[in-house]
Order: sequence, then structure tokens, then C-alpha cells
Amino acid sequence: MYPPELVAPLAQDLTDFGFTGLQTAEAVDQALSSKTGTTLVVVNSVCGCAAANARPGAKMAAQSEIKPDNLVTVFAGVDRDAVEKAREFLLPYPPSSPAIALFKEGKLVHMLERHHIEGNTAQAIAHNLVQAFETHCK
Repeated sequence: MYPPELVAPLAQDLTDFGFTGLQTAEAVDQALSSKTGTTLVVVNSVCGCAAANARPGAKMAAQSEIKPDNLVTVFAGVDRDAVEKAREFLLPYPPSSPAIALFKEGKLVHMLERHHIEGNTAQAIAHNLVQAFETHCK
């Protein structure tokens, strides 16, 4: 577990942008099991690829005309119960942080794992997510 003072600015990078931070398993369950609408979840991390690619890409995508109804985030290494619950929803994908997933009516419809994020640009990640939004969020 990381010290709260270390990760606070990294978490705020998304929450200050309109993402809702989920710190409990119950909050994750409520957000991701909703049978209505669409939800984008970012599994945030302290790693460089989260800072350079995942968070900026998710924020860019969230500015598109077509976007999910809900934007949420959990923080790996900080909100253990929330992340474990989110990872249950992300099955069959293995645990990955960072990761970005799109849910529609409680079903996982699009997933970016760490290996899709690491070494990619924020713009490429945003483009990938916008295409997913255009497919699933209309």
C-alpha cells in the first residue's frame, strides 16, 4: 500500500477531471453492476505509463462528444478492496494496472490492459476509447 500523500495528486488527476473515485468494494459493485447506461473505469496506478498514457488518454477520450454516462476510477496499491472488486468485474482479463474498461448495462464490452497502454501514446489510447464509445455509448 502506498502512502496517501504520495498518491493523492495522482488520484486527483482523474477526480479533478470529473471521474468519481471509488474506495470501497460496495461502491465498485454499485457502479459496475448497473444494468443501465455505460461506465468507464480506470484502474489507476503510480507507474509511469499511467501518468504518461492512461490518465491523459482517458481524460482526452472523456472530452469526446459521445462518451460514457459514468466515469469512475479505483487506485491499485491504495484502495485494495475496491480494486479487488473491480478486478472481479474485469474477468476473464488478468489483474492489470493501469487498465481501462468500458461497461454497458453491467457487462464488460471493451478492455485496455497494461500491455495496450504501456508504450502507446495518450492520443492512441484516447482514439481507441473514442471508437469504443462510438460503438457502445450511443
